[in-house]
Amino acid sequence: MPLRHWGNCFQFSPEVKFWPQDFPALKNDTFLRAARGEETEYTPVWCMRQAGRYLPEFRETRAAQDFFATCRSPKMCCELTLQPLRRFPLDAAIIFSDILVVPQALGMEVVMVPGKGPTFPEPLKEVEDLLKLRQKVDVSEELGYVFQAITLTRHSLEGRVPLIGFSGAPWTLMSYMIEGGGSNTMAKAKRWLYRHPEASHRLLQLLRDVIVEYLVGQVAAGAQALQLFESHAGHLGPEQFREFALPHLRDIAKHVKKKLQAEALPLVPMIVFAKDAHYALEELAQAGYEVIGLDWTIQPQAARERTGHRVTLQGNLDPCALYAPKEKIGELVKRMLEGFGTQRYIANLGHGLYPDMSPEHVGAFVEAVHTHSRHLRTPA
Repeated sequence: MPLRHWGNCFQFSPEVKFWPQDFPALKNDTFLRAARGEETEYTPVWCMRQAGRYLPEFRETRAAQDFFATCRSPKMCCELTLQPLRRFPLDAAIIFSDILVVPQALGMEVVMVPGKGPTFPEPLKEVEDLLKLRQKVDVSEELGYVFQAITLTRHSLEGRVPLIGFSGAPWTLMSYMIEGGGSNTMAKAKRWLYRHPEASHRLLQLLRDVIVEYLVGQVAAGAQALQLFESHAGHLGPEQFREFALPHLRDIAKHVKKKLQAEALPLVPMIVFAKDAHYALEELAQAGYEVIGLDWTIQPQAARERTGHRVTLQGNLDPCALYAPKEKIGELVKRMLEGFGTQRYIANLGHGLYPDMSPEHVGAFVEAVHTHSRHLRTPA
């Protein structure tokens, strides 16, 4: 056995190399069945940012370690990905990485500044700055460390649960690259959309093409599902979203599936999480994704009606609900399950876990989903 005991990447013998093949058989496919719209015995659950600073072991592992250096270490990413699985009976793992590795692959510098977050020392300011970006990206060369992390983690999971890969979506990445970091308004990035629509489309298309190769590479490396994060969708109005975001989301789903088929790779389920894009739910349901991720500001019943039961829904408990007493968390989860129903549904939060949350309350959330969904279960 290459693993001396389950779930510790650092216990692999150093002379053993792992290849993206001969993976252990999957023991719990509930998440994948729900994503494909198949009947499940209970509602699967995972959490965005489940590998995060709320876990003391995460903080200990990452102590004094540069964030992006951690992202470039397959062993570290594997270890951080597995940590929440050791605590909670989650139904999926998501590889530890960051959406901003894609701008790095295009040649931009990104640093993590304590107390501020991700920062681009030289953001895109003028249209001419697009010439500074790599126009042809060797994704295997620039992002191979992510693929290595996925392969190592897939083996390390020993088939316990599926492994999700992910990427940021074009508009969200573009906004970071122009703003130089986080922003409450995204005014600099939106100025580009209004003043330089053609250049904006060129940048979005460049990002789209890299993202397609990146996601296909993740499946080749062992990812069993993919999530696309359009985290800044809410900064766009309906018209801008339909012009600058939605076409690229559609293209990514179409081209990823086409390439997977051409390369004889598994047609894994794809999830799109367009935060605050409620105005586009109907279009997102027809954009080629098996699962639509929802934030906490939409009613489950309304989301079901507007998506026409064509797709699986994922979400959408307010992350701050985990500050409530455990009993209250259970009540809120039960209400959420009653709204969504227990089929064609994956429980999650409406956004990622926050650093000051209690691991015990995260555990209460996971347990409540499993317990209440079994009680509420209805035939598909």
